[in-house]
Amino acid sequence: MNFRAVFAIQGTLLIFIGLSMLLPLGFSFFYGDKDVVPILVSAGITIGVGALLRLLFRFKGELTLKDSFATVSFGWILAAFFGAFPFFISGHIPSFTNAFFESMSGFTTTGATILAKAELLPHGLLFWRSLTHWLGGMGIIVLSLAILPLMGVGGMQLYRAEIPGPMPDKLTPRIQETAKSLWGVYALLSLIEAGLLMAGGLNLFDSLCHTFATMATGGFSTKTASIAHFQSAYVDTVVIVFMILAGTNFSLHFHSLRGRVSAYWKSEEFKFYFGTILFFSLLMTAINTPKVFPSAVESFRHSAFQVVSITTTTGFTTFDFGKWPAAGQMVLFFLMFFGGSAGSTG
Repeated sequence: MNFRAVFAIQGTLLIFIGLSMLLPLGFSFFYGDKDVVPILVSAGITIGVGALLRLLFRFKGELTLKDSFATVSFGWILAAFFGAFPFFISGHIPSFTNAFFESMSGFTTTGATILAKAELLPHGLLFWRSLTHWLGGMGIIVLSLAILPLMGVGGMQLYRAEIPGPMPDKLTPRIQETAKSLWGVYALLSLIEAGLLMAGGLNLFDSLCHTFATMATGGFSTKTASIAHFQSAYVDTVVIVFMILAGTNFSLHFHSLRGRVSAYWKSEEFKFYFGTILFFSLLMTAINTPKVFPSAVESFRHSAFQVVSITTTTGFTTFDFGKWPAAGQMVLFFLMFFGGSAGSTG
């Protein structure tokens, strides 16, 4: 295995992560929180280590498949390790093990948390927590592919090692353009969702944080009660739509934006994915009406939200489904084994 190549790319990834840590500072200054120094120190350490790796290990050429798997594996571990620094250095998560857990959960879009009350974190740290979702959702490795050619490194093997699914769909002739296309679609959908959430009354901070969690199908919320905190049918509907989009193969979105909307219905996987969501949403509505919700409309709203959230592995909630009938809880448990489409953030 070519360790020089692996460490060189890790250096690039760490520089990306360190620069990304600077983004929450705007909210830290705006809300007057005391997390500016910990974030700056964390970013400085991360960028410094990344730059050092780039200086010590230089590499040009093609990666082997073994190199690529090692790069992806080490990439996620290092991302989570350095991503834990803002939580740990600030003292808001005093145990590094817990901070590492929170960071790993964010980057891998798992959505599990050690926080008993999310609102206790300052805004800068909450934004970083959500941003780890967004970066990990499409894949930090995929982001790095956009600049690998500038390093003289071929990225097709790395692309194959990172993209989920039985066979990655190479959207454009060049791997760099493929990475840009994927991130372009991801960013565009994120921008649209954030705008729609703001139109529904959420402020910029909450809109961005929940957009990051939705598009990454991760589920981190700035509120302990999750989406239920907002008590808004409009917000629920927007999040449902974008959870479905995030759980769809992003190559289909790319083709759709190019004018080939029929790509969705030509995909057997998408038809099965969407049909599963629709069927179980109606089934859950029938189970919950009128035992839990007196109105079929309200029942469909909450039932569909939970079905989509569970199926796409997002994990948002609008209602305590522990109070639903046992049959409904079994349906949700069953849906955990489905997941999103190949090539999606789910």
